[in-house]
Amino acid sequence: MCGIVGYIGKKQAYPILIKGLKRLEYRGYDSTGIALINGDTHIYKRKGKVSDLESVIQDENLSGTIGIGHTRWATHGEPNDCNAHPHASQNGKFIIIHNGIIENYDRLKEKLKNRGYTFESETDTEVLANLIEYIYMKGGKAVTAEIAVRMALSKVIGAYGIVVIAKDEPDMLIAARKGSPLVIGVGEGEYFIASDATPIIEHTKTVIYLNNDNVAVIKRNELVLKTIQNDELIPEVQELTMDIGAIEKQGYDHFMLKEIFEQPQSITDTFRGRISLDLSEIRLGGLFDVMPKLEAAKRILIVACGTSWHAGLVGEYLIEEFARIPVEVEYGSEFRYRNPIITPEDIVIAISQSGETADTLAAIELAKQAGATVLGVCNVVGSSIPRETHAGVYTHAGPEIGVASTKAFTAQVTVLTMMALMLGHRKGILPDKLYRELIKELVAVPDKIEKILKQNENFVKIAELYKDATNSLYLGRGFLFPVALEGALKLKEISYIHAEGYPAAEMKHGPIALIDKNMPVYVLATKDKSYDKIVTNIQEVKARNGIVIAVVTEGDTVIKGIADHVLEIPKCHEAIAPLLTVVPLQLLSYHIAVMRGCNVDQPRNLAKSVTVE
Repeated sequence: MCGIVGYIGKKQAYPILIKGLKRLEYRGYDSTGIALINGDTHIYKRKGKVSDLESVIQDENLSGTIGIGHTRWATHGEPNDCNAHPHASQNGKFIIIHNGIIENYDRLKEKLKNRGYTFESETDTEVLANLIEYIYMKGGKAVTAEIAVRMALSKVIGAYGIVVIAKDEPDMLIAARKGSPLVIGVGEGEYFIASDATPIIEHTKTVIYLNNDNVAVIKRNELVLKTIQNDELIPEVQELTMDIGAIEKQGYDHFMLKEIFEQPQSITDTFRGRISLDLSEIRLGGLFDVMPKLEAAKRILIVACGTSWHAGLVGEYLIEEFARIPVEVEYGSEFRYRNPIITPEDIVIAISQSGETADTLAAIELAKQAGATVLGVCNVVGSSIPRETHAGVYTHAGPEIGVASTKAFTAQVTVLTMMALMLGHRKGILPDKLYRELIKELVAVPDKIEKILKQNENFVKIAELYKDATNSLYLGRGFLFPVALEGALKLKEISYIHAEGYPAAEMKHGPIALIDKNMPVYVLATKDKSYDKIVTNIQEVKARNGIVIAVVTEGDTVIKGIADHVLEIPKCHEAIAPLLTVVPLQLLSYHIAVMRGCNVDQPRNLAKSVTVE
């Protein structure tokens, strides 16, 4: 992985490719490259950023109306010029860009070596390029470039999203997908190819999403869609709802800051149309057909990765509290390999911002094979998870460009809150009065977050004090324990400060040994049924000279008299508190990372959409 862009049409390809690659920078990458057809094929690639590539090729021949580009996040082979994409086959017959992992590349490589092929890079992608070429040249005139690509892919084990240039058929691009997303934009006498819609949106809103085992043969005025087995398909054309403004910074210094400040709107967009005007009922139309199964469920499994896993933990607390259904939350990467017990009576909820998370998709397939009903909670329309699940609910966070997820988390928690409340009420467990009170509380969240955001300057001052810390601890109880985990993740992934989240009571089972005058401890201490216990935990930290930064309910005087710093949030029901308490932690992490000179939107070693294991 990480980013793919391609163009075939009447316009010059290079400006489209370069701008498209810049649109894809948010996904995280370590090298970049392009290939252009202008009578011959030209490949330019370089370790580093897109700007580094631009600077070294500005005097090259960059003409041509067909081309492909790639940003690479290293899997096989270190980041360097040689391992960057595109890769050419040994005899130059094929040029390829590739997202994903070819799991049997080693075995294929050995076979190709035995047939005289040599390799310049350490990548699995070059193996695929040479495999396509070997099949093409061995087959003679009976084998076209398209056939060679399809035959090669039938021998591949793993995940891929590829775009291929064939030197002998230069007025064509071939795209194929299995497990790694590809979308094709349809224009007038032109087509755009990308790993997601961000490079396409400014050119066209008409798109085709490739499904697994799809192969698209693309010419300027024609697109033929097939399976790898050569069965022709009718492309399903869809309209993008994304707005170009959503993928611009719009005056903010970073996408992450913009997305933190967008949360009042993204939460509103997520519950808009799903809560009745009189605030008496929640309706999630995407779950209508599966509601009988949901109401009868004896167990719910939630599978997710990273920040989505933390949202799933909040969902566990909410569903068990209000619907009284046992919930287990699993990492997708563990679930798929540990032979889990799944029954046809189970409900599995898969959560993913991108809808393309490889481990979560594998978990979905496992659950479906066991006969479970699988639901999706996803942000990206047309992505794999909505297509692979039986039903689900879209979040409406809009495009999230920053690698560190912020508004996607709160949108996911908003959906899970609505699911828990609706399910509890339909089961007769959640009384009408409390149901309506909680709906009212949820609808009030955007305005309350606006109040928190107005304290931004206070967060800057606190960040300045603790930007040089080497370790941090995050503590929470009940609904706020998952928020502690999420706060710690935000700090470590963008500022590179080691941070851990713990249930506050577990501090005495190990982490308390770390506390000293240099250890900032972030404590989620709002007014709830655990309040007295969390006050005791704070006192234990202070007794060991620890630094306490507490997130409290506005007006709190007890903790204000103990903690070194307090960050106030508006009063709310404890079940709604995760949506508010996470915002100060996001802002503190952001400001600390900026002060440390970190690349906030593109943290080192991270990618936005983890489409490989």
